[in-house]
Amino acid sequence: MFQSEAITEGLRVEVQARYAPEHSNPTGNLWFFLYTIRISNEGEEPCRLVSRRWTIRNATGKVEEVRGAGVVGQQPVLAPGETFEYTSGCPLDTPFGSMEGTYQMVTESGEHFDAKIARFELREPGAIH
Repeated sequence: MFQSEAITEGLRVEVQARYAPEHSNPTGNLWFFLYTIRISNEGEEPCRLVSRRWTIRNATGKVEEVRGAGVVGQQPVLAPGETFEYTSGCPLDTPFGSMEGTYQMVTESGEHFDAKIARFELREPGAIH
């Protein structure tokens, strides 16, 4: 299990990623990874997650940018002390790579900020890096 953690303006983003062999087909150049993200509002003001931006790298250095509204079809609002957790997945065409990015957040008072998602590794167990 690979992990990362970052805090931006009182918003803590923790990630745990794992290889999902049940969704992978290495002979067909498909390695699938699941990641669970826990977002905790440790600040003093409610905020809404409006969009996300991911940078995904495979083992050969190929970079893919992914942008979209919300996460898993939601734009959660987190009051101070609240946490939101979800699991999603990422296919790669190599046995290892990495992901990092930002969540675009807006506070109740209208302030916008980008909450950092620290880089985390995606790696098939036993893959040589």
